[in-house]
Amino acid sequence: MNIVFTASECAPFFKTGGLGDVMGALPKELAKKGNDVRVVLPFYKQKMPQEFQEQLTDVTSFNLRVGWRNQYCGIKQLKMDGVVYYFVDNLYYFDRPELYDYPDDGERFAFFCQAVVEMLEKVDFIPDILHVNDWQTAVIPVLLKDKYHWVNALKDIKTVLTIHNILFQGKFDQVVLSDLFDMGYSAFHDHGLKYEEQVGWLKGGIYYADLVTTVSPTYAEEIKTAENGYGLDQDLSNVSYKLVGILNGIDYDVYDPEKDPIIPAQFTVDNLSGKKKNKAALQEKFGLPVDEDVALIGVVTRLDEQKGVQLIAEAMDELLSHRQVQVVLIGTGKPYFEDSFRYFTDKYPDKFSARIEFDSNLAQWIYAGSDAFLMPSKFEPCGLSQLNSLRYGTLPIVHEVGGLVDTVTPYNKENGEGNGFSFYGFNARTMLETIDRALSVYYDQPEQWHKMVVTGMKQDNSWDKSAEKYLDQYKYLIY
Repeated sequence: MNIVFTASECAPFFKTGGLGDVMGALPKELAKKGNDVRVVLPFYKQKMPQEFQEQLTDVTSFNLRVGWRNQYCGIKQLKMDGVVYYFVDNLYYFDRPELYDYPDDGERFAFFCQAVVEMLEKVDFIPDILHVNDWQTAVIPVLLKDKYHWVNALKDIKTVLTIHNILFQGKFDQVVLSDLFDMGYSAFHDHGLKYEEQVGWLKGGIYYADLVTTVSPTYAEEIKTAENGYGLDQDLSNVSYKLVGILNGIDYDVYDPEKDPIIPAQFTVDNLSGKKKNKAALQEKFGLPVDEDVALIGVVTRLDEQKGVQLIAEAMDELLSHRQVQVVLIGTGKPYFEDSFRYFTDKYPDKFSARIEFDSNLAQWIYAGSDAFLMPSKFEPCGLSQLNSLRYGTLPIVHEVGGLVDTVTPYNKENGEGNGFSFYGFNARTMLETIDRALSVYYDQPEQWHKMVVTGMKQDNSWDKSAEKYLDQYKYLIY
């Protein structure tokens, strides 16, 4: 099949979160299976590492209308891992210090979405499947069926929309229809772009795409409820016939404890001695006493309510003052959470250490060197951190939502099965009780803990299975 992905970020070029990881791994996996896969991305000149910029070649350029504006659009290309990557070049829109959160994000991604559609004929690649991701590209299925329906070469393209996080929807004033897309109101209705009195890009994509996927089976059900649908629950229920949850994987080429060059010591499921060395290196790196026997809990997170960070902050005094445990945390986010964890670092210097930064290499150390990984998300579409921790033999402690339910099997003391620990009630007390259950297994049943580590490391969370499920859905659309 000929497949085009488009998104606002993609590892290893530039990423802010899970979307970037997925875009870095899924197209590569589909290319391995014999498909012709292309990925279209904005050219964020300031964010792309120089090593990749040096590999770029210019393919074509053209002028593109954004409402009344006439804008330059250059197309650059890079080939890597069997995938062709196209980068849409416009310095006015994309030569900026960050990827998002600018007042003109609507205009920036309106330009990008139209560029994606208009470049297809110019690069002579008409896909069978055009796979868009999140609000930044969700309007493309609408454009194909409304603005560009007259272009004969594009009429047979099937579109897939993946929702990675429904919290971000792309809602704008009605003026964008004429001012940015140069189109009328034919798609502005309740089963289209109309979101109350605004234009909803994600809502439009939900109705106009041929298939809507999200990143775990449980999340696909959760977003059809008022609590987790964030205003789109009824719309998703309306299209439940074409809504599918496919679990994300992780890139096993990147996350491989046996070959990982980033961690201090490599290790395997049959020889975990390197994991002990990683634990000692991690304790030393964070300024904690090096102690092989104490339970070390790791946290890699965005410091935000969605990630359940308020539970961690609320529980920290009791956890650290009454239990034999160490905690390391890395992340940035809301200032009051950042200040809170700085405070605990000062108050419990031998038990807690936080780095208020994001360092992907240090995050890898935490996955590899911790004994347990705490992830109490309020909601979690899929979650990749718990998959990374399992790959490195670190047992997750999670809240039972979204993809966390689908990937973490809670420890069953009756039969000894499981690969982690989980809790249902979203509060600090229940989380603490779950941590206590984990600590009791760690200290009192080390053989059982080891068995769970082995179970987690042997679990197949690669993209191979998930890629096959996407291919099955693509084939259903085409054939």
